[in-house]
Amino acid sequence: MSELVNDISTIEEPQETLSMNPRKFILWLFIVSIIMLFAAMTSAYLVRRAEGNWIEFDIPSVFTYSSIVLVISSLTMHWAYLAAKKDNFGNLKLAITITFVLGAAFLYMQFQGWVDLVNENVFFVGNPSGSFMYVFTGLHGFHLISGLLILIFALVAAFRLRIHAKNLNQIEIAATYWHFLDILWLYLFIFLVYFH
Repeated sequence: MSELVNDISTIEEPQETLSMNPRKFILWLFIVSIIMLFAAMTSAYLVRRAEGNWIEFDIPSVFTYSSIVLVISSLTMHWAYLAAKKDNFGNLKLAITITFVLGAAFLYMQFQGWVDLVNENVFFVGNPSGSFMYVFTGLHGFHLISGLLILIFALVAAFRLRIHAKNLNQIEIAATYWHFLDILWLYLFIFLVYFH
């Protein structure tokens, strides 16, 4: 009997495993894949630019203004997260709505940037310098649309009171992705201005 007690006492407790919310894990995989995509594209940009036959053009000023709008939207997204942590549902809904509106304004400004590029005779087809500009801004815009969809789901959840201090997963996912899109755009914008 004493041997049995000794055997039971020597059984180790199972170690706690590190775990992550599956949706957050998927988000991080998605973010890593986007980083790899844009890293490959910026590398291709540098290689192609070094080959010559590169037309210089002025980057439309609307891209600067859209960058400011996106930075402000990142601040309102953080406001939404803080409001959720404090169960301030009114501010949560307002902050997500403002973030969505600023994101939509950013997309409109990006489109206006394309109009300005066309007015400068910079087209998607033609010189690679213009093609890269359209591809960079277009791909980022596509990802920003997915960010707007995530914001819509978060806003619906906020109205249904599914986002609160004890359930922050959805707002954390929305905020992480939105901040990532902001940082990605700032990287692209600075890259295009510096290496243009």
